[in-house]
Amino acid sequence: MNVGAAVRRVRAYGGQFLLLAVLTLVVTLLISGVPRLVNRLAEQGLRAQLNSEPAARRDLSYTTSLEPATSRRTAMGDAAERFDALAAEMPPPVRSAVTERWYSVETAAARVAGPDLAARNLLVDLGLRAMPDIQGASTLVEGTWPSETYVPERPIEVALDVDVAGKLNLRAGSQLRIGNTDDKGRLIDGAPLVVTGLFRPVDRANGIWDGLPQLLRVIEPQGDGEPFVIVGVVAQSPFNKRAAAGWPIQSNWRYRLGVDRIDARELDQLIDGLQVMQRNQPTGITLTQGVDVPLRAFAAQIDAVRTLLAVIAAGVLATLAGLIVLAAGLATRRRRSEFALLRARGGGATAGARRSLAESVLVVPVAAALGWWLGTLFPGAPDPTTPYVIVVTVLVTLALPLATLAVPAGGAARRDLIRVRPSARRLTVEVSLLLLAGLAAVLLRRRGLTLGEVDPLLVSVPVLLAVAAAVLALRAYPWPLLLVSRLAARTRGSVAFLGTARAGRAAVAAPLVVVVLAIGTAAFCAVVAAGVDASRERAAEQIVPADAVIRGERFAPDTVDELGRLPGVRAVAPVLYEDDERFASDEVGTDAFIGQTDVLLVDGSGLDTVARESEVDLPVPAALRTAGPGSGPLPAIVSPAVAADLAKAGLDDSAFISVQGQRYEFRVAGTQDGFPLLAADTGRFVILPWQALPTRTTIPVPTSLLIAGDSLDAEALRVVGDQGQVRYQRDGTVTGRARPIGVTVDTRADVRRELGEGGANGVLAFGFVAGAVGGTLLGLLAIAFTVLAGARSRGQVLSRLRTLGLSRRQWRGLLLVELTPLVAVSVLTGALVGTALPLLLNPVLGLSAFTSGVPVRVAFEPSLVAAVLALGAIALGFAVAVEALNNRRLRLGEVLRLGEES
Repeated sequence: MNVGAAVRRVRAYGGQFLLLAVLTLVVTLLISGVPRLVNRLAEQGLRAQLNSEPAARRDLSYTTSLEPATSRRTAMGDAAERFDALAAEMPPPVRSAVTERWYSVETAAARVAGPDLAARNLLVDLGLRAMPDIQGASTLVEGTWPSETYVPERPIEVALDVDVAGKLNLRAGSQLRIGNTDDKGRLIDGAPLVVTGLFRPVDRANGIWDGLPQLLRVIEPQGDGEPFVIVGVVAQSPFNKRAAAGWPIQSNWRYRLGVDRIDARELDQLIDGLQVMQRNQPTGITLTQGVDVPLRAFAAQIDAVRTLLAVIAAGVLATLAGLIVLAAGLATRRRRSEFALLRARGGGATAGARRSLAESVLVVPVAAALGWWLGTLFPGAPDPTTPYVIVVTVLVTLALPLATLAVPAGGAARRDLIRVRPSARRLTVEVSLLLLAGLAAVLLRRRGLTLGEVDPLLVSVPVLLAVAAAVLALRAYPWPLLLVSRLAARTRGSVAFLGTARAGRAAVAAPLVVVVLAIGTAAFCAVVAAGVDASRERAAEQIVPADAVIRGERFAPDTVDELGRLPGVRAVAPVLYEDDERFASDEVGTDAFIGQTDVLLVDGSGLDTVARESEVDLPVPAALRTAGPGSGPLPAIVSPAVAADLAKAGLDDSAFISVQGQRYEFRVAGTQDGFPLLAADTGRFVILPWQALPTRTTIPVPTSLLIAGDSLDAEALRVVGDQGQVRYQRDGTVTGRARPIGVTVDTRADVRRELGEGGANGVLAFGFVAGAVGGTLLGLLAIAFTVLAGARSRGQVLSRLRTLGLSRRQWRGLLLVELTPLVAVSVLTGALVGTALPLLLNPVLGLSAFTSGVPVRVAFEPSLVAAVLALGAIALGFAVAVEALNNRRLRLGEVLRLGEES
């Protein structure tokens, strides 16, 4: 191989080799860099999701039951030994994610009494806790720390948080007694206890303070006559002596997973490790953890988005592969005379291919290495993509030699004629391709996609369908042009006739396929993105079918009127929700032996009003909206599963369900798969019309309140909701209950924003934007190839027609007439493919992970028509601009030389 000659040829055909090098660089850059970006975005999304959760949510907490110590070791020594043993027994993925850990041993809270508490008539229970490192995490404010020296006659020494002590009128030196109580709550056989010191935490966010019950806060009384509960710190040595004396103790070991230690690429291993720990809990120890819930939710999103990215990547890489083939074919076509002369001078059949291989080796590997290196500069953890880069480099290097081998050995044949009957070889290839695409589509619907994994055949279904659609378009589009050309021949002027005739004869098979691939990928991304966005809107309306919703335990009936007086509130509707209720076959309460169900009580007309005022598309069933008080069973909307069970038991005309202790008779008036305010995966529910309930002494009270209004103040809604709960309990309806938990206020706008932010939404948005933009740009580049493929032929025709008097204006019209059908067919076919693909792929992509479980619906978007028309206009303008630039570069005498190939 003459390297010098190969270098000179590369320089001589620099533009063609530069194009091939740029395409190679782009391919290897995408293969090397995009996985890094995806990993980076996934890592950022995971960290954002975990950081949005309370830090204690990431704790793995082991707890023993409260009982006397049985080990021969000291209580703290035994806890320390188990502390290390539990960590060592964790599965490696879990153990490597642990960044902080703590342990403690404590007693149950017991009643304390003393002068300082009696001064304010305070009823207090105190728990004693021994824990290492407490002094390093806090600062002593007053007094001293409890002494480590155990003296039997000395009172129990305890240290308290300074704020906790202040709320309960305690101080350093407060004398107390601790012990059990009698039936009247009076202290008996109390042991002396003294508060030796008060401390303040150095950092209240330190996880050492997150143990339950907490050291830094006072637990409010659970009801009337109930005590405050606090926890104090005692020294380890005295605590060991007390435990050895038979005090019941409880040990706790907490291990916190660090956000920075959790790798988004290894979530499955971490979740599996947590499952193993949950199944293999040590005897006598209970494991409590909740970190698997956000991890599973994020893993579901990542699996779905990785599958979607694989589909998009298949389309983009197939388009780039097609462009490389087009570039190689264009380069060899321009050098056809060179290779023919080489054969005429005695060169072998592979002489031209060997020459092309030598030239390709000088260009492609360098470009591939540069693209791979640039990809490594992208932020994010790397994936093992080097083998793929090597394979791609080899294939692209061979593209030019293989294209050279395809050059005909004889003279040039006309390429502007249409054969009415295709060759048997081409017909076989096209039919085989159509059958393969159909088979792959059937397999996709029957087998589906395993989310998070890449099945090469099934992921390539969009590529196969796009190619099949392009083949059909190639077969169909010349026939209308022939008809138009015949009609144009009967009219005056030659522009329309010549333009349609040349468009019908154009050999654009490969470029058209590439354009369809590119535009189909872009349209697919746009359609699916629009479907996800619309489904998020429906999900937000499902969660909050109003402008805002207040959720609590039970509200006083007048809370509805109080909310109606707030500024901006236009309508309020009460809702009652109870879960896991059982059916009865009669009013006495005879069990119907049907599975438990959720019950939703709604005011049909009020719900319809709130939805209408909130501009929410919520068709309230007529059975709920028009129902009124009557003597018969209540009309109910039930889920299909409940309807089937009731019909099987013969209770669809009359059954009973309990709501807040009252039993109501109902009949099935209709079925629905879901209903707002219920989780998307709720499969068993009964919905009753509130306004139709019979009048009884005990009336139902709402557990949620739907509000419609403008510029709603969430804090004001929260205050009114909390007051409504307090009034309900204060009015004496319920006594001795715990104080109600504060209400939660959700607005539909906030829910919609949360659905579109956090988690793996960044990766999803990146995939949609990259696919849409990349597909569009590559489609325009493929159109440029389409234009350049016939540029010399058009140049010859133009030059000849210009010598016959064709004006510049007529030439522009001829160019538009010739290029418009090619551009229109390719863009329209690609858009149709991109619109149809979501209908096939949407059920298997798992995108409901991004819509709170609401199924993603892909529907026709009117805006897509405008986008396709705009893209077609841009593509046509781009094609005309490419043709004009190419004609400026060519001279009239050059294109008219004999033997010039097109």
